[in-house]
Order: sequence, then C-alpha cells, then structure tokens
Amino acid sequence: MSSHREAPEISKDPVADSTDLYAFVSPDRPDTVTLIANYIPLQGPAAGPNFFEFGSDVRYEIHISNRGDARADVTYQFDFWTEVINKNTFLYNTGPITSLSDATFNRRQFYKVTRRTRDGHSTVLGTNLCSPPCNIGPRSTPNYASLAASAVHDLGHGRRVFAGQRADGFYVDLGSIFDLADLRPFQNLHLIPTAAAPGVNNLENLNVHSIALQVPISDLTHGTPSGITDPKASIGVWTTASRRGARVIHGDRTEGHGSYRQVSRLGNPLVNEALIPMGRKDEWNHRAPYTDKDYLSYVEHPELAKLLPVLYPGVFPNLAGLTAKRADLVAVLLTGLPGGIVPGFQNYTGPVVADMLRLNVAVPPSKSPHPAGIVGGDLAGYPNGRRPIDDVVTIELRAIAGVTYPLVAPTYTPDGAANLITDGLAAPTFASSFPYLASPHGGFEAVA
Repeated sequence: MSSHREAPEISKDPVADSTDLYAFVSPDRPDTVTLIANYIPLQGPAAGPNFFEFGSDVRYEIHISNRGDARADVTYQFDFWTEVINKNTFLYNTGPITSLSDATFNRRQFYKVTRRTRDGHSTVLGTNLCSPPCNIGPRSTPNYASLAASAVHDLGHGRRVFAGQRADGFYVDLGSIFDLADLRPFQNLHLIPTAAAPGVNNLENLNVHSIALQVPISDLTHGTPSGITDPKASIGVWTTASRRGARVIHGDRTEGHGSYRQVSRLGNPLVNEALIPMGRKDEWNHRAPYTDKDYLSYVEHPELAKLLPVLYPGVFPNLAGLTAKRADLVAVLLTGLPGGIVPGFQNYTGPVVADMLRLNVAVPPSKSPHPAGIVGGDLAGYPNGRRPIDDVVTIELRAIAGVTYPLVAPTYTPDGAANLITDGLAAPTFASSFPYLASPHGGFEAVA
C-alpha cells in the first residue's frame, strides 16, 4: 500500500515491484509534466554490504495513453546495467564518494532511456546515464544532496531524468489498516475496539528507488489541448516492470532469454492492493489496462465497503444500505471524471474501463496544494494525476466509504463517519524542484 507487496508473487520479487506512481504538471515548470515511478519497496537504509539497486534483468516502463482506448501511445523505457570497478573487495565503496566518477564508487549503475510511440518510432533519449549511490552515511556519502543532484541528467528538448534512491514519499498507517481496518479516529467503535492512539507512518524511515522523468506536455498529448474541457487535455498513465520469459543459471550468474513478460503494473494507488481479490492479484499484474473490464465488479462492489458496516456496527448505516453499482468509483479509478460532475473540470479518457492515473494537463499547478486533492477543492490534485503531497489513502478510503457517491447519486447522504476517516498523518517534506521526492534516509542515521 499504495502498491507495496500488493500481490503474492511480486512480493517475492521486490526489484520488479512498483510501489507508487505520480503524474503531475510540474509546479516550477508548468509547461512540463513530471512522471515518477517508484520500485523496490520497504528499503531499510542500512542495507550493506549489498545496497539496493535497480534490476539489470528488469525492463521498467512508463506508459501514456492519449487516444481514449487505454493502450500505450507513448512509452518511456528504462534499461539498467551494473559495473563493478574492483571485484577484489567486498565493499560497495572503498572510501568517500564525492562525485559519480570517483574510483571509490565501486558498484555503479548506468541506464538508457528510450521513447517509443505506438506507430513504431523508437528514439534513444539518453544512454550511459549514471545513477547515484545509495545514501550510506556521512563518511561514505558526505554530501549526498549534491551527489544526487549531479545524477539529474538533461536529455535535451526540455526533458530531464533521475533514477536512484529516494525517501519513500508515500505515507500510510499500514499497521492500523491491515489490522482489520482499525481506522482512526474511531477505533473504539470497532467490533474489536482499541484505545485511541495517534497514527504511525510505517514508511517514515524507509527508502525506495525512483525513476523520475520530466518532459514537455507536448510529448504526452495527441495534439495541443485548447483548455481544461478539451478531451485532448486528458491522458492516462501507468507503469510496468517486465522480465524475460526464461532465466538460465550459469554458475555464479543468471541470464535472461526470450521476450519480456510483464510481471508488475500500477496506475491508481491501492487498486490491486485493496480492491482485487487474492486469487486474481498476480493475474492482474500480468494484464494490460484495456482488459480491466474483467475486474470491473470489484470496483463496482468493493469488498471493503461491505466490511466497514460489519466491523463498525451502527457507524455506517447508509453505506450498509448502498447496494447499487459504485459508478462514482468507476469514474474516479477506471474512466476519469466526465465534464459536469466537478464544475470546470474533467479528466475523462473515454468509456474503456482501465486502471490508469488520469491527468488533465491543462489544469495549472496549485499555488496552495491541498492533500485532499479534488475533494479538498484543489483540481490539481488526486484523482487528477497524483502529487507526492496527496493523501491518497484518506481520499480513497473516504470514497469507498461513500463520500463520492453523491457525485452520481445526489440524493445519497454519506454517513458522518465517512468524512472522518483518516490515519492521522501529515505529509512528509518534499523538495520544491525535480525530482521532488526527498533525499533517502542514510544508513548511519537509520532509525530501527
């Protein structure tokens, strides 16, 4: 959660496990969109001697659909490889790393970025791009912020890229949510009540590996949108990881063979995590978004919406009586919001139901971002794309509890408790410029 260990098989393959996806109009460069795909969840900072890294046998991709059929029109492909400078030491670094080219930086990762389009064009935007080391500590990586900044690469034509370790920007009280939805602030009303206690951000001191890409809006749209209501302004975004179909073990190394097969995907936060049933989670990870009509019933009748009235007797009476298909959740998660539902806004990508993060690129960045996004009156926030500040757990839990159902059924009154659901957490601090996610937590300073 958002997509950390969301399915049985991918939880055993963290290098290919997508954790979060962000897409937003860049606040400091509003003619561009920033796309961030995070992988390798729940990284403890003090992970030596073999620190975390991208998979050299994994193909990472960010896909954009801009023609309404939930198929990729533009794909950014990332391929990594690893070089060891001194194979006769067990050390990740043999002294302080003060630049990406230091001889003391012993295990390095490089990558290539390729832009592919649906019509078959393929353009290498950059190659031999260096990732920064992990944040080991003040002796090994003494000026980490500067070191990471040097790993932001200019790809030309207004494009920038960064791939490396970052602090996990997702904030959630995992312990309370997965303890039979022991939701704050009314744990005392649970079927098995507990005493009130403040929320705990279980990811607060953990890291991830981020692929961050900033590109001109024109790179992503099918034509130039005339404004917010223009259908060309709305795009769908998702990320995938793929492995080759066969793996051969050669003594001390493995080698992939055959075509790449998708093993992980992510669009909206929490969909596979909280809506897709256990028996179909791995299947969902292998499928393409345009096939998501096969999973439509899980969105129309979410299991958690049925559980809340049971777990909290008498607290959600209106939700208990809501048996209709949840057209509100279908719009938020699978089609985008058509015009007329939220005044002056739409991010509708067409009738094809598909789990994609939908972004209206004509909505300017907010001068005062609200963590509740559109629900909080901020049209630049989730579910219009997703920014790191957006409190997607609260937004989606409240939506499932019925807060958004009046958008499609004005006579419905949400339960009072539905608007109170929260895990009680404040957003972490994020950078004001690319790649926006904060520097990773250092191993020496790691908090147990």
